[in-house]
Formats: sequence, structure tokens, C-alpha cells
Amino acid sequence: MEDWRQELDIVIPTIRNLDFLELWRPFFEKYHLIIVQDGDPTKKIKIPEGFDYELYNRDDIKEVLGEKSWCISFKDSACRCFGFLVSKKRYIYTIDDDCFVATTPTGEKINAVEQHIRNLLTPSTPFFFNTLYDPFAPGSDFVRGYPFSLREGVKTVISHGLWLNIPDYDAPTQLVKPAERNKRYVDAVLTVPKGTLFPMCGMNLAFDRQSIGPAMYFGLMGDGQPIGRYDDMWAGWCSKKICDHLGLGVKTGLPYIWHSKASDPFANLKKEYKGIFWQEEIIPFFQNFQFSENCNTVLECYLELAKGVKNKLSQLDPYFSNLADAMKTWIECWTALN
Repeated sequence: MEDWRQELDIVIPTIRNLDFLELWRPFFEKYHLIIVQDGDPTKKIKIPEGFDYELYNRDDIKEVLGEKSWCISFKDSACRCFGFLVSKKRYIYTIDDDCFVATTPTGEKINAVEQHIRNLLTPSTPFFFNTLYDPFAPGSDFVRGYPFSLREGVKTVISHGLWLNIPDYDAPTQLVKPAERNKRYVDAVLTVPKGTLFPMCGMNLAFDRQSIGPAMYFGLMGDGQPIGRYDDMWAGWCSKKICDHLGLGVKTGLPYIWHSKASDPFANLKKEYKGIFWQEEIIPFFQNFQFSENCNTVLECYLELAKGVKNKLSQLDPYFSNLADAMKTWIECWTALN
């Protein structure tokens, strides 16, 4: 574990003072932070002393990316992907500023970063489901009947963590279950099977930037766009489709964080309502999309996926034509900075 601490950046999108970092100090102060300030770039945000960090606002994004800066969302947490661009580390952990340290049922504070690293450093098993969860976790193994030819697994490139307290619900579910809280701590990590998409949440997420980074674009959301709160979903659908094609793994489950604050369901509904309808077309697009045989890298796959979005989803709404252009621009930015 010690050797990997120099190979991970923590990316935090924010519009406010980062007092929450005090709660994370025992776990975060040994890492480098990349803070992406959204909204008014003239606003000064306070960051507790003692942390090693870089701070970027909208003016900085324009300075770094120039005329291509339009591909980074404004007034939306999707701006976090700028931090993915400028990082030089192998691993990224990204977290929202309303997420605090969770505890296990026995009261131990959870070191989310180290659990994510454990997930990323052990293989995934996407081709055959192991009923005893992650066979590489302490106290577990492959069960009887699991093919020996598949026990080596594949490289894990995405670790998707979960949340106690406020669940990550869409607006309609928030409205009908306003008091619901997640109190269930499930001590398990699972590989998301090949061919299965999942709703990726960006508030407690780690990934191997070197292996899947170009696919972790959080799309065009927020100011000037017809949709919001689908940024992490979009990145999850794109990256999972590419992982399946390239034989890479995705895990979900531990670690938990404590999600402290429920966002306004009425504001969320305004952001989500188009997406709620669109996803009924978007998800079949991803399920049916086939990469060409000569797509052998994440970059090649992502550009081919962008072409598919332009050809197929732009019929659903002109927004998707702009999104496809943004995906290509994102890759241009990634190539220029990496």
C-alpha cells in the first residue's frame, strides 16, 4: 500500500469552502489533491492548511485548454474530469464535498482510499460470477464449480464505492421516499459482469487513469445544456462498454462513505427529466453497440463510440451531436496533455 500513495491523486469538484477535509485529514493528507472550483472564478474558497493541493477555477481551465475548454462542463460536478486531465498520477480517487468518513458496524472509521486501492490492485472476474463475492478479498476464494481457467481474472480499472445515509436516488425516487436512508452496511465487493451496464456514481469512485482514463469523460452537463446529473452515468456507460471490449474489470461495493446531504429533488427533476426519458434509448444503444475488431486501445474505442453517438443518438436530440463533438474534443485534450 505504501508504494501506491505517491501514485494517486484525489480530485474534488466544489463551489464552497472545503471544511469537510478536516474530517478526512487522517486519510487524505498523505495524498495530492486536485480541486476543481466550479462557478464564479473570482470567489475565494477556503482550504484547510496542511494539505498538498492544486486549485483550478474556470479561468484556469480556459488558460490550459484554450478554445477546447468548452468540453468541460460549467456549473456542474462534471467539471471534475478536468482534474483527471491534468493529473500525472496512475490512479484517481474522486469524491464530492458533502461526503464524510463512514464507519463500519463495529465503529471503525473507513479508509476509503485504501479500500479502493485494494480493489484496483486485485483482479476482477467479469466472465464468470463468483457467488462468494470477490474471491481476492481476505477470507474469500473461488467457490466449487468455478472454472480454473478463469481464476486468474483480469486487470481491475474501476472501483465504484457506495454510500451510507443519503442514497444516490433520482428525483422521482427522492420525491416518493424523502425520509429514506441507507443504513445497510454490506461487507462485500463484486465484479460487474461482462455485458452488464451499471449506474456509476462519481461521489466515491476510483480508477486506473493509465488504463481507462480517456474513457472517464463526464460529458456536457449543467450550464447551457438540456440535462444534468447524468455526467457520471455517461462516463460509466462509456467506460464499462470499453472495459468489456478490452477485457478489463469493474468492481462495486466497498468502500462506503457517509453521504451527508440530500440535494433538492425539485431542482434535480429539472435537471434529470430529459435524461429519464432519453436513457430508455441511450441504454439500448450501449447494449447493442459493437466495436470494430481494430479497436485495441481506450482512445480508439472512445473515438469510435463518439462516432456511434453522433450517428445514432443525434436522432434522439441535437444535444447528442454536440456531446459527440465534445467527446472527440476531450480526446484531443487528453492527447495534448498526456
